[in-house]
Amino acid sequence: MDRPAETSSARRAPLPRRATGFETPGTAALDALVFAAAPDVRRAGVCSDGVFLRRIHLDVLGTLPTAQEARAFLASSDPAKRLRLVDALLGRSEFADRWGGKWADVLRIKAEFPINLWPQGAAVYDRWVRRCIADNEPFDRFARQLLTSSGSNFQCAPANFYRAIQGRTARDIAAAVALTFMGMRASSWPPQKLAGLAAFFSQVAYKSTGQWKEEIVYFDRLKPRGGAAVFPDGTAANWAEDRDGREVFADWLISPRNPYFARAVVNRIWCWLMGRGIIHECDDIRPDNPPADPQVLAYLEKQLVGAGWDLKHIYRLILRSGMYQRVAGLTRQKEKGERQNSEQEERRQDLLPLAFRLLPFTYVVRRLDAELIIDALCQISGTTERYSSPIPEPFTYVPEGTKALALPDGSITSSFLEMFGRPARDSGLESERNNAPTAAQRLHLLNSSHIQRKLSGPKLAGLMRGGRPVESVTEIYLTILSRFPTSRELAALRSYAQGMTWRAAMQDLIWALVNSAEFLYRH
Repeated sequence: MDRPAETSSARRAPLPRRATGFETPGTAALDALVFAAAPDVRRAGVCSDGVFLRRIHLDVLGTLPTAQEARAFLASSDPAKRLRLVDALLGRSEFADRWGGKWADVLRIKAEFPINLWPQGAAVYDRWVRRCIADNEPFDRFARQLLTSSGSNFQCAPANFYRAIQGRTARDIAAAVALTFMGMRASSWPPQKLAGLAAFFSQVAYKSTGQWKEEIVYFDRLKPRGGAAVFPDGTAANWAEDRDGREVFADWLISPRNPYFARAVVNRIWCWLMGRGIIHECDDIRPDNPPADPQVLAYLEKQLVGAGWDLKHIYRLILRSGMYQRVAGLTRQKEKGERQNSEQEERRQDLLPLAFRLLPFTYVVRRLDAELIIDALCQISGTTERYSSPIPEPFTYVPEGTKALALPDGSITSSFLEMFGRPARDSGLESERNNAPTAAQRLHLLNSSHIQRKLSGPKLAGLMRGGRPVESVTEIYLTILSRFPTSRELAALRSYAQGMTWRAAMQDLIWALVNSAEFLYRH
């Protein structure tokens, strides 16, 4: 063996304090607030380098690290390597694909029924969103363009915000605005509150052109204003007759004094990274659904406004924090000498308040999104996928080799994406995505010809050709799980492979790793 296998104890050894991010400006205050709200998080161990490397690649880029990247990171003794990795990943081009896809879900970028942006409109809209993310467009400017733009849905990309709403009434528009920018479901509002918000959008109008499926969104000055306009905080609004009500609302929304805008987006980012919002669900903010800890949420809001609405600043704060780097799936561990409670009190303390306070502040173990699974399978195997839209408006294909994360339109899909719960982009709700494992998914991964062909792909086939056994096995582990095999795993493989051909043993190993929870879950 040229390189010693990474042992279980070595992988779990505590890291030097500097590597956890505690000294990074801004994160120290965030960690202090989190550890005060949930002291058990502080007592949890720091995750191993291999876990952190895989976790942050999947979270930030939606891809696995390559075997070369994994080997270099694991071998590095730089105490600040985790902090450097955060900055490096936030600067990579794949960031726009990962988070452009998340915002495309929220904004309902879909060509066909029931959204009906049509292929050209969806493509224009998707490119614009990804470009804004790649350029790190300030979030207040991004939102204002979506709210106030007028023009052709084929030429003015942000105008598609109003086209990607199933209804055309002012109330339909107001409900979509509340969900997208305030994380609030207007269906639970009193009718008068929704009517007050709808008045800002009562003069939005649509007209067709001579081009197939093209439509223009515009402010119609001749259209009567629909009732008294009232901001969601209860403040009445008045403006000149010739001014677009959308601009009035946008000015209120993006104001630093607004109680909803910054809160909604930082809570979304927290949920996307950690697996659960500080307010859960992240698009169900309401007075009777309070945050797990208001101070943590208020701190992030203040940081976003102070950074000029720079969303990457919020990503960086969370990703560099000691909290993010803790082990996943935290459970309460009793300290020595802690008083033993009665069975009833222990159940009450451990399952109710603790779950409420800890869940947002510990990394939630969860299955990979559908797009991440298929892209990871293609990456490790050197294969590609075909995606198309089965609805002839017109029938759409994308170039073979396009990543699922880069698909520009919710109508462009595959049977794999549909089976594994990719959202339909009909409502903009987070709950549209379904990552719950099913029997059909397990059978597909275990037995389908689709997965068998991938596991025989050129990249994995090269690793199965033999050569130096330990080095080949190590490369397989680095490629699929982003870590070295443990001594126990190597011993188990040697025992299993007795009497088998090298290729058969490696095929079984690869199949087992791909079907493992370690590969299929974020942890």
